[in-house]
Amino acid sequence: MLQNCPFMDRNGWEDVMTLRPLYRTRFLLTLGGLCLALPGTVQAQDYPHADEPIGTVEDVYDGHLTPDLAVSTFRNIDRLFPTRTIPAGDTPRDLPEALVDLPEMVTYQVDDATYDLYDFLSLDNVTGMIVLKDGKVVYETYQRGNTPDTRWMSMSVAKSITSTLVGAAIVDGHIGGVDDMVVDYVPALAGSAYDGVSIRDILLMASGVDWNETYTDPQSDRRDLLRAQIEQRPGAAMEVMAALPRAHEPGTHHTYSTGETQVLGEVVHGAVGMPLSDYLAEKIWQPYGMEADANWWLDSPDGVEIGGSGLSATLRDFARFGQFFLEGGVIDGSTILPDGWTETAGQPQKLKSGETIDYGYMWWPGWTEPSIADGAFAAIGIQGQNIYINPTRNVVIATHMAQPKPVGREPVDPLVVFDAISEALE
Repeated sequence: MLQNCPFMDRNGWEDVMTLRPLYRTRFLLTLGGLCLALPGTVQAQDYPHADEPIGTVEDVYDGHLTPDLAVSTFRNIDRLFPTRTIPAGDTPRDLPEALVDLPEMVTYQVDDATYDLYDFLSLDNVTGMIVLKDGKVVYETYQRGNTPDTRWMSMSVAKSITSTLVGAAIVDGHIGGVDDMVVDYVPALAGSAYDGVSIRDILLMASGVDWNETYTDPQSDRRDLLRAQIEQRPGAAMEVMAALPRAHEPGTHHTYSTGETQVLGEVVHGAVGMPLSDYLAEKIWQPYGMEADANWWLDSPDGVEIGGSGLSATLRDFARFGQFFLEGGVIDGSTILPDGWTETAGQPQKLKSGETIDYGYMWWPGWTEPSIADGAFAAIGIQGQNIYINPTRNVVIATHMAQPKPVGREPVDPLVVFDAISEALE
């Protein structure tokens, strides 16, 4: 959004980049508020949350947001960084309703206690949840002032969307296959630890490159990448990735890494020759009939999308994305993804070492007994973002939450609730 602000030209942006990161963040937040106040800017004035106060991105990762400020920040993340719009098409895909009294149908166990859906909504601070069964809305709720028009942060749910674009690029012939080498599409990583790493290795977060994902540790690699994003200098993110050492042979060891998804975003960008937002709009967002524009963080003004986070969209459109994936990546008879991609992407994978990992193509396979039995899997983001897909029971569940810390603050495991919902709908 901010790259379109009339207060700034290219020279102005260059001056901003010379500021220290903390002051730069504060300046961008102030500038965002000024731009939002003007008619004709990217964020329409009828967005119901446009004037709310927000925290900083460091506050998000530190877990230093009060409950109300967390909610207003998470539904305004496009004010934290420049973004690119993912435009919706002219004809939204209908989500017909077949409503049921789900709160009266669902109970589940947490240790020795029995809980219901109201407990989950309250304890996990759910701000929105929608449940699709056979492509129809059976339950939908919004809390904390959210509405169907609210855009909410996805954080690592964006990883699953970025990995899906790899499949689309393979079908289109932009990428030869998952065995292609990363450096063939990202020359900035030539000579780094990513030499010899395949796209499949990246999809499985098994590049062998050393990485510390600890969100709340200011010295972690994850925070180094965040500082590069705050810097908003073209190429800064790949400089962070190129400087990392190798810890294992490629394809032999899984280490969860948001940096891998930033690399994957660069792969897609280099392969298709267009922004990820434009490619997502062209291949999925518009053809499948998403009803609202979405926004995606950029690594620099008019730069490359942040592959691992920062895509904000409505709850209904996240659910539509899950339904698209449940339907095998086919839109009106057109195959968008390679044969078998959706079946493979959400299931445990085997590394070259022979180890089986509980991770797919940047999707999380289910870890509870019912979800394993159903082959269910999910896109998951910090602070409670989920797109749960149960192919056996034909269920998709999307949630927006506002948990107080990036991880470790879910009193109720959402997957336990999603399993109970799926079973109740049978």
